[in-house]
Amino acid sequence: MIEVEIVGVRIELPSNQPLVLLREIHGERHVPIWIGTPEASAIALAQQGVVPPRPMTHDLLIDVVESLGHSIVSVNIVAVEDNIFYGQLQFEDGTTVSSRASDALALALRAKCRIWCADSVMDEAGVRITEHDEGEDTEPPTVDEERELRRFREFLDDVEPEDFDG
Repeated sequence: MIEVEIVGVRIELPSNQPLVLLREIHGERHVPIWIGTPEASAIALAQQGVVPPRPMTHDLLIDVVESLGHSIVSVNIVAVEDNIFYGQLQFEDGTTVSSRASDALALALRAKCRIWCADSVMDEAGVRITEHDEGEDTEPPTVDEERELRRFREFLDDVEPEDFDG
């Protein structure tokens, strides 16, 4: 497993589809995961430290887990099949619970726990993003690499929570 962090929530253009972007902690690869608007909002709000006046579903679940004397110690992105990402919650007692990746990530931010990505997921869905310095002695990217990099950079625009209002 590879430790990752959430870079943020972005909107992919021109489809206006939200995605969450993960980055490996000790590397250059990123994993874009297309998600629904409610999950994107939940992730963006938690990342910005916004505390709603009433608990949202993810906040409620963390409250329930803690009230029962447990804690989520890590979130794992365990598989990707047909562009559908599968997550898993890991509890302190070793119990694991299957989850949608987007929900797992929203919970990870609230539980302040580590996020791990299976090597196979990173190999299949990871995209390498590097900034080349001027004068660096490297080969120029191929047309396919340039297209992929340009497409990837298109959805790295910042998004605000207001973008998800109904």
